[in-house]
Amino acid sequence: MIDYADAPPTDEPEGDADPRPRDTVAEQAVIGAMLLSRRAVDEIAPVLGEGEAFYHPANEKIYTTILRLHDSPDGKADPITVAAALRTTGELLLVGGEPYLHTCIAAVPTAANGVDYADIVHETWQLRRMYEIGHRLTQRARMPEASPDEVAAAVLAEVQALFGNGAGGKTEKLSVADRWEGFVDELEQENDPSALDTPWPDLNEHIQFKPKEVTVVGAATSGGKSLLALNQAAHVAFRRKQPVLVVSIEMGGNELLGRIASAEANIELDALVRRKLGDTEWRKIARISDRMTSPEGTNFVIDDSPAVTVPKIRSRIRWMISRDQKPALVVVDYAQIVKPSGPNAGKNRTQDVANISIGMKEIADEFEVPVLLLAQFNRGAVGRQPLVSDFKDSSQIEQDASTVLLLHRELDEEGNDTGANAGKVMVIIAKNRNGRRGVETWLQFEGRYASLRNLTTQTPAR
Repeated sequence: MIDYADAPPTDEPEGDADPRPRDTVAEQAVIGAMLLSRRAVDEIAPVLGEGEAFYHPANEKIYTTILRLHDSPDGKADPITVAAALRTTGELLLVGGEPYLHTCIAAVPTAANGVDYADIVHETWQLRRMYEIGHRLTQRARMPEASPDEVAAAVLAEVQALFGNGAGGKTEKLSVADRWEGFVDELEQENDPSALDTPWPDLNEHIQFKPKEVTVVGAATSGGKSLLALNQAAHVAFRRKQPVLVVSIEMGGNELLGRIASAEANIELDALVRRKLGDTEWRKIARISDRMTSPEGTNFVIDDSPAVTVPKIRSRIRWMISRDQKPALVVVDYAQIVKPSGPNAGKNRTQDVANISIGMKEIADEFEVPVLLLAQFNRGAVGRQPLVSDFKDSSQIEQDASTVLLLHRELDEEGNDTGANAGKVMVIIAKNRNGRRGVETWLQFEGRYASLRNLTTQTPAR
């Protein structure tokens, strides 16, 4: 039940016990503009939505009454009809009576500026919410067994929701009519502007990386999934010139840099690992140094922090956004070694991995970014062509993915290439919500150069 104990709203006296920001005059000006102008109602409603941005319950009540009358068949919402509607519900005196409605009208310099007054109310509401979020942060931090990562993630989620949605959700376009023009514009561009391609033309015939989607790459040990992920990340960063986040739990930063340098400079990885570089290798290193230290290199972020959790990945993405580096692709290597978090973490391995998979899907949705999630196969998949049921620990990994790529190399017991397809990797598109599934594509495995390359046509030059 709304408390109207402070009605009619007035400027707060000095020493008011409530320190939260508010602007009573701006709230009254909004009400007054809406009472004077039907056009003002149409302009203000998208900014303030259902009215939660009002500090004073009386003003919120008058506002929602105006909206209800405005949306009625006759559409009349002037001081007389609003007073009558409030009188009918027994709330007129509670909001200050007819005199208060005229007080609001008197607060309006001009109804044409109603949306400007609404912006002030909206911004003050945001400040008030931030004050409340800060207060909750303090309370959560004082709780026994509080986890810094989880507290920070919860608070940052509130802040992001606050600035992403607003009180009125004024940026939302939900109807077919609202969406149609943009859809046609994308069709005319032939290529989906929000989708990312791969560095392998054969694979581009069948898949893309799209915002809000999780692509899972599964393989056995030494199956090539990390090379595929790093080659894809470098393609997006250096060729498509968009920010990328690579979260690596298995390999450290220098290991990853070695593989990136090997692929980009075409230097044998063993020479980099063992630091056996001759003049030829140093010339190649020199050729890629500008690329590595360019703005594209700055936007190529590697997070090799220990004990990575889903909240930490979410926090890292927010950190990148705060630096104007919103990632166009997030790579996580790999699902089963992300540390579980939450009150029941560690009690059930299958549920832990399922929660990690769900967390990756939530990240893709929340930040509208494609996620490339690597996953390990069970031991039972060794030596045969893999299936989507081979993911280690949880089938949830496959369920949350829009696309599933299964990698298969024919290896002997010592991990060396063998058989008729030695030196090749089969990429099986086992799941594909946006295209054909069951397609098999071959890539050349060049482990000594930390690369996967196209077979039927030349892989684009690095």
